[in-house]
Amino acid sequence: MKRISYLQLLKWKESEDRKPLILNGARQIGKTWLLKEFGQNEFEHLAYISCDSVPLAETLFTDYDVERIVRTVETIAQVPVVAGKTLIVFDEIQELPRGLGALKYFCENAPEYHVAVAGSLLGIALHQGTSFPVGKVDMLNIYPMTFIEFLWAVGEEALANVLEAKDWPVVETLHPKYVELLRQYYYVGGMPEAVLAYSTGKTLKSVRNIQQRILKAYQADISKHAPKRDVQRVNMVLNSIPLQLAKENKKFVYGAIKKGARAAEFELAIQWLVDTGIVHKVHRVTKPGNPLKFYEDPNAFKLFLLDCGLFGAMSGADAAHVLLGDNCFTEYKGAFTEQFVMQHLATVDGLPVFYYSSDTQLEIDFLIQYDGVVAPVEVKAEENLRSKSLKVFSERFDLKKKYRISMRHFEERDGLTDIPLYAVPVYFKSEEEEME
Repeated sequence: MKRISYLQLLKWKESEDRKPLILNGARQIGKTWLLKEFGQNEFEHLAYISCDSVPLAETLFTDYDVERIVRTVETIAQVPVVAGKTLIVFDEIQELPRGLGALKYFCENAPEYHVAVAGSLLGIALHQGTSFPVGKVDMLNIYPMTFIEFLWAVGEEALANVLEAKDWPVVETLHPKYVELLRQYYYVGGMPEAVLAYSTGKTLKSVRNIQQRILKAYQADISKHAPKRDVQRVNMVLNSIPLQLAKENKKFVYGAIKKGARAAEFELAIQWLVDTGIVHKVHRVTKPGNPLKFYEDPNAFKLFLLDCGLFGAMSGADAAHVLLGDNCFTEYKGAFTEQFVMQHLATVDGLPVFYYSSDTQLEIDFLIQYDGVVAPVEVKAEENLRSKSLKVFSERFDLKKKYRISMRHFEERDGLTDIPLYAVPVYFKSEEEEME
């Protein structure tokens, strides 16, 4: 499967100031596959070691002698390790207590080697026995497959190319096809195993089974790493997210977890889910000032899952309900739609994302800093574009730029940009991404 992250790996390989690379991301998101594919295609040799399943891996980091480590890698992987020609991959690095610490010494004493590691994001964050090698590693965030990557996977590369080119007149003529494929993406989501199953003709039931298995794997990962006293609370928070997003007021409400629940009980549980990469936490701001971070309200936030397919699996959304008609765009008061938008905004490097609400019931779905300015983003599940909140908010705070995401065709007028829902993955990009 074709992944956008592959291009970022190519840039890392050729960088003159390259450091050992850590792939960050939730479990089951395709980190191992990506590193193996990259190593096999772009290097003469791939020295891959799974630190949790190869007994000899325990001998790798008895000390930080890089040359000894390299010789041990050659012995275990049974391939030559040649600077510039071999990619060294340590998978499940969190299983070895001194593994992350060794990256510092590769950076300082042997920068000529290409070293990449992957593992449970939570396990890496809580790595025991060594300090994190701050400043000595490069980081690459891996997310579920975007709608563009989904189009590639299901053989619709031409449609993906038109979207990426932002050829809006042509996009408009292809609107029904994009909507049909968007429905499919809502159900399948972007977890690589689910996308692969769907793209190779497996049944929708098989796709849903894969999603349920991934959710169980997340629960097992949390049970393994979280303090025992927090495991139940983490699961309670996770299970409440579909209900939270289905509410008209999508601010996270502790009482939806259980009657009488308080923030103090669940703050650590929520942070665990954020640290695993399973959820995105979007804070409220009290004012659309620049930078938005200055106006963050730490006590009010929304939680979104990392993937709309997993959201559907947790919600029990029926395949026919999602794939036929427009139900998936209108049910849950647009919860599916906001989930889709947020998971794609999260992939844009350096894009601050917040939301706004006030006592006067003025609510804005998202606030972003894009192209150097603060702009409100309103998300509509249909073509019904009554946008009173967006208009009032923009006038009250004298905001010159605003975005509306819906099923309407692309249009720009009077500072308002209408963006088709399926075009969100390509519209908001950093300048560096645009250049690529």
